[in-house]
Amino acid sequence: MSQGASPLVPPRDKRGTRTGFTTGACAAAAAKAAARVLVRGGALTEVETTLPNRDRVTFALHRCETDGERAVCSVIKDAGDDPDCTHGAELVAEVRLTGDGEVTLAGGQGVGVVTKEGLGLEVGGPAINPVPRRNIIDMVREELPEGRGAQVTIHVPRGEEMAKETLNARLGILGGISILGTSGIVRPYSTAAYKASVVQAIDVARHRGNVDLVLTTGGKSEKYAMEMMPHLPEEAFIQVGDFIGVGVKHGARVKAERIHVVGMMGKLSKMADGKLQTHAAGSDVNMALLAQLARESGASDELVREVEGANTARHVLELCAARGLTDITTRVCRRVVEHLSKHAGPGPQVRAYLVDFNGTLLGQHPAPPRQEEAA
Repeated sequence: MSQGASPLVPPRDKRGTRTGFTTGACAAAAAKAAARVLVRGGALTEVETTLPNRDRVTFALHRCETDGERAVCSVIKDAGDDPDCTHGAELVAEVRLTGDGEVTLAGGQGVGVVTKEGLGLEVGGPAINPVPRRNIIDMVREELPEGRGAQVTIHVPRGEEMAKETLNARLGILGGISILGTSGIVRPYSTAAYKASVVQAIDVARHRGNVDLVLTTGGKSEKYAMEMMPHLPEEAFIQVGDFIGVGVKHGARVKAERIHVVGMMGKLSKMADGKLQTHAAGSDVNMALLAQLARESGASDELVREVEGANTARHVLELCAARGLTDITTRVCRRVVEHLSKHAGPGPQVRAYLVDFNGTLLGQHPAPPRQEEAA
């Protein structure tokens, strides 16, 4: 299969499905081109390369220059319709030939440096993941005569700035972005990629000795969770998005002692219904369940009917608050803990916290210890 990668980055469609290419695939193409220019001479405008998934792809080159001792080639990353902060990034490969038969790989400007353990990468080395590392080396080797080696350095101009939009600093990757990609292809809004990032963040947190994991459903809930638990380090807080099931199961797998789940009424209502994936397109709020919980909280028949006909979980919260019925949030949290504990197994204790859009804690389970017990 052969595909083309445009030299210009086309506009993204927020609802589109156009695939793109990973930073690793772009870096491998640039490195292959630079090695070819050094070995064969001349200049290139494009290069065909093999992705980690074995697809053959032709990349247009943004830069291609050599002075005979080194060559520099670059590719502009097209992430397709994925909302990737590295969309439009220039992946630059600088290659020098050696006589030792080895291909070495280094990170230059804009490529992050690994400063902490737990990522499966060498501390002090570049944040170039194993699959793209192998792909870059393999593509360069294809161009080298027998017995020759190469020194390859990957640069990403503006990489340090782009990294501010990622979790790299929290993971201990400083000074730039990571070179990523297991297949070479970026799929818009890839659930696999997001799940992998959740697993990686949990691994890092546990590797650093954190026995408490705080799983949040988004940026706001994470901010409020940090305010509630200021004694925990930043890496203990992990945005799982819609994939609470992935977070809880992996947290149990790596032997976390406590898993704190923090979110707002909509997401927690879905978890209370036993849903492990809470995306709006994949699961609806069960109004019948919320009506049942409202009744158990002492709601009148009239309020129960209003809850059954509510538009959203937030609407349910407003209806109950207007009647002074606050216990429903605690009951939602209790149901969340019951369901998630089944998936966590006997290891970690699961705790749930329901906050509103202003960060006010509306309900939690288990209940906090009383003052005299905590003293």
